[in-house]
Amino acid sequence: MEITSTKASFLGSFKTKIVFICVLLFLAFFSQNIAKAKYASLIIDANTGAELYSRNANIKKFPASLTKIMTLYMVFDSLENRKWTLQKRLKVSRRASRQPQTRLGLKRGSTITVKTAILALITRSANDVATVVAENMSGSEIKFARAMTKKARKLGMLKTTFRNASGLPNRRQLSTARDMAKLAIAIRKNFPEYYHFFKTKKFRYRGRTYRNHNMLLGRYSGTDGVKTGYTNASGYNLVASVKRRGKHLIGVVFGGKTGPRRDRHMVNLFDRSFRKLDRWAKISPPVPKPSPVKTYLAQHDQAEDTFGKNSDWGIQVGAYSKAKVARLMIKLVHSHLKLNRKEISSKVEKVKRAHGTIFRARVLGMGERQARSACASLMTKHLPCVPVPAITKISQISSSTS
Repeated sequence: MEITSTKASFLGSFKTKIVFICVLLFLAFFSQNIAKAKYASLIIDANTGAELYSRNANIKKFPASLTKIMTLYMVFDSLENRKWTLQKRLKVSRRASRQPQTRLGLKRGSTITVKTAILALITRSANDVATVVAENMSGSEIKFARAMTKKARKLGMLKTTFRNASGLPNRRQLSTARDMAKLAIAIRKNFPEYYHFFKTKKFRYRGRTYRNHNMLLGRYSGTDGVKTGYTNASGYNLVASVKRRGKHLIGVVFGGKTGPRRDRHMVNLFDRSFRKLDRWAKISPPVPKPSPVKTYLAQHDQAEDTFGKNSDWGIQVGAYSKAKVARLMIKLVHSHLKLNRKEISSKVEKVKRAHGTIFRARVLGMGERQARSACASLMTKHLPCVPVPAITKISQISSSTS
């Protein structure tokens, strides 16, 4: 009996250990896949819309406090439309004062200025302040969230839905890396008068100093914003804007395992993307020489009279290793833009370079405004496009019929 009892005890213990090990392996596998599920990243050239790096950029994730970029967009919009002023005082409700960390510690019944709210959102990422902004602007946070979502749609953020102003956990509050990049570009472009607030490294309120959570500021050359975010469900998020030597990149990372690791990863992506732009610059097609006659006339304000209507602009929609690919791109551009074929001409220009022959796809016969508008439209579809200046003489090497 003792032997049987001992054997049963051993088997029971062995089974318990097996079950325990299986549970550990499952949890390890599950947590690893959850971490992968959180991750997304995107680096784009803000000047051209070119995508330089992308992973899961269109998959919906939890934005966490990246949400506050949209909250700030709404504040800047109210300032721009003169509905609010920086000195306007915002009332603190009981609900706002009870928001969880991080917060500024506002008391029910107190007030703060709009400027203080902006600085607190950017540096402290204060959840109580986000609620204060929402309630003072729309009456309630849920109404404000609906307004945020509506604004997001107008900005082309079609996969984003907001349920609060702070980014506190809500399973229906979702966005993508690409949508956040669109928001970063829009807030910088639409509110240059207020965007400088994102450069604020520290903010002092009631005797306490709060430092910006965006550690790239002052540490990574050219960084001028934008915002960090974190919840257990989202991981460590970051949207960053960097300008160097005439280049402007927007980076988005979702789901970092820690703040420092997220920051190092973002820096690595930026470094690689700047090097990619440098390589592209070295192998890009040569800039056509200006036409001496056209340059002279332009300098003497006679170009318009001599050349009739301003239709000597065009767009370049990429350079390719095969003429067939260039012609296919031109057809795609015609399809997207619905161009008038009687007024527009398409050309594939053959250029011999040291590293080989390339074929530039160009669509000509536009005015300057039309060319720039065409590029803006194509970039929203993630197609390459560069306007060709009016004084540029474009030599025809071969034609393309669409």
